[in-house]
This record gives sequence, structure tokens and C-alpha cells, in this order.
Amino acid sequence: MGDMSSAVVFRWLAAGDAGDLDAFDELLHPDAVIHAPAGLSTTSADEEKAVWRDALAAKPNLRHDVQEVVVDGDVEMARVVVTGTLTASFAGVEGTGRSFRIDQAVITHLRDGKVVEAWEIADIAGLLAQVAER
Repeated sequence: MGDMSSAVVFRWLAAGDAGDLDAFDELLHPDAVIHAPAGLSTTSADEEKAVWRDALAAKPNLRHDVQEVVVDGDVEMARVVVTGTLTASFAGVEGTGRSFRIDQAVITHLRDGKVVEAWEIADIAGLLAQVAER
């Protein structure tokens, strides 16, 4: 499978978790389109940075643990376990201080070594069930 950490999708998620949003300029096209659930789709690298900024503010311990990456030419796919604690409201979900662990798949299309379009598929129902007030 090679070295996962060299994949653009891996580096994008790692930079986001680290709060290194400036690195997105090297990893995403300026006009990258990211299709994401929960109303979080974006149409530029700057919009994507803003979503991550909000996500990190609401989930300071956000972590994308990449389980595997499959590369086929200019397509990279990652299977990811996302964990964190929702300490403040995000994407219309009230911050309850509860932790979550969900599965995510990220499919990216690259051009010139940068993400030009991506699709994020995540277990939002699982997330909501885990962070909801009981």
C-alpha cells in the first residue's frame, strides 16, 4: 500500500487536525469543491479553512485517524475514524461536552497534486446519537 502519509488526502486531514490551515494552500486548489454532509460543503480552499476553523473551535481534540488510503492515479480514497468531543455548537448541533467516534470515507480527485474536488461521507446519525443530551 506504500506510505500513507505521502497521500494528499492524509496530509490534508493531518494538517486540519493540527490546526495548520495555511497548509491547505499547498493541498487544495483555490477553487476546490468539497461535498460534505450536514451543510458543510464548500466551494473554495478559503471556505474549507473556515469550516475547519469552526470545527476545531467546537471540537478542540478533533482527530482523523486514517485507517487506509487507496490511490488510483489522480483519485485518492481514505477510510477514516473521526473522534472528538463536541464542546460547543457546530453545524447546527448543540455542544454537549460529549465525545464521539464515527466512521468516515473521503474520496478526493487531484489535479496538479492538489485536491480539486472531494466527497466526504460520514456517519452523521451515529455522531448525533453519541453527542445528544440523554
